[in-house]
Amino acid sequence: MERSIEMTGETVEDAIAKGLAELGVTSTDVLVEVLEEPSRGVFGIGAHPARVRLDVIARRAPATPAQPPAMYLPEEDDDDMPASVTTDEDAEVGRVVLAEILEKMEIRATVEVRRADGTEENVPWLLNVVGTGDLNPLIGRRGETLAALQYVTRLITSRELQRRANIVVDVDSYKARRTSKLHELAMRMADQAIEQKRTVALEPMPPYERRIIHMALRTRDDVETRSVGEGEGRKVTIVPK
Repeated sequence: MERSIEMTGETVEDAIAKGLAELGVTSTDVLVEVLEEPSRGVFGIGAHPARVRLDVIARRAPATPAQPPAMYLPEEDDDDMPASVTTDEDAEVGRVVLAEILEKMEIRATVEVRRADGTEENVPWLLNVVGTGDLNPLIGRRGETLAALQYVTRLITSRELQRRANIVVDVDSYKARRTSKLHELAMRMADQAIEQKRTVALEPMPPYERRIIHMALRTRDDVETRSVGEGEGRKVTIVPK
C-alpha cells in the first residue's frame, strides 16, 4: 500500500477526505501536512485549490536511533493542577479502572502497564490498551475518543486514590507513533519555512499535539512557533526568524 500521497480539493477537509479514500485508511492512520491553503484569487486570477500531503503512520513501528523517545506530555489544561507523587498504586488502580471501562464497552482487550518515557520527575505510568481486534474506535477522529477515555480513567482513578492519578492512557501505541511522526513533521516543516522564507501552517491539532510541535522546535534558533485560531481550528504556525 502507498505510504504517502498528495491530494488537492476545494477545501483542506475535501482534500484530506480524497486522500483517505485513495489510501484506504482512516484519519487515525495518517499524519496530514497542509501544503497550501485554498485561494479564490482576485476575479478568478491566481485561484488554486487546497493541497495536502497524507503520510500513513506505520502500526507498531520499531523505534530507530534517529527518532526521539516517545514522551507523554501533560495536556495544557493540566498545567495548573498540583503534581502528584507517582506510585505503583496509581498504575494498579488505573489498570483496574481502565479494564472495567473496556469491559462495560464490550471491548475485548488487555491493558499493558509500564513507565512512560521521559527524564523529568514524576514520570507518569502508561496504560496501553492492546488487542487482536480493531481498536480504532477507541482512538477516534484526531484522537478525540482516546482523549475522552483518558479523562474518564484519570477522573475515576483519582477519586479512588483521593489525589490526582499520574497516568496516561494509550491505545495500540497510537500516541507513541503519533509523537515520533509529529517530531519528524516539525523538523521537516521548519526546514521548509527557512528554505522558502515564509510562515508554514500545520493542520489543526488538539492541545497536546500542538505542544509536541512547540517542544520539538524550541531548541532551534532559526524558527519560532505560534498557535493561531480558535477551538478545533487552532493550529501551529512555524515562522522563520
